[in-house]
Amino acid sequence: MNKKYKICTRIKFYKLNIMNAEVKDEVKKTIKKQNIQLVDGEFTVSEANDIVKNLINEKINFHKLQRLSLCEGFLKSNTEFPDSRIGQLQNDKKISNEFFRDQFGKNVTVTINGVLEITINE
Repeated sequence: MNKKYKICTRIKFYKLNIMNAEVKDEVKKTIKKQNIQLVDGEFTVSEANDIVKNLINEKINFHKLQRLSLCEGFLKSNTEFPDSRIGQLQNDKKISNEFFRDQFGKNVTVTINGVLEITINE
């Protein structure tokens, strides 16, 4: 069963497909899987830049909150993982900005297909 939701933004409608969880048995191990079509469509360069930038910013904020939570009550907590992810994501954002900047002013569109694949291992 596929459910489709349209999420309204400033100009375009983004489709969000939520598919039923798929269950597989593998040697006494159950794997539950769900795909979420987070972004699917054709966009202007400006729209695509905004989408990618906002997704990356959300992940950066998530890791900043994770780091803050680790340090709460113990300032010498190991924050190596969130720190490294924040750095990687900031670098990805810079690369993304350069990629889109090169396309501004051209008569082109950008297709984005962003699927989240979520797997639960028991």
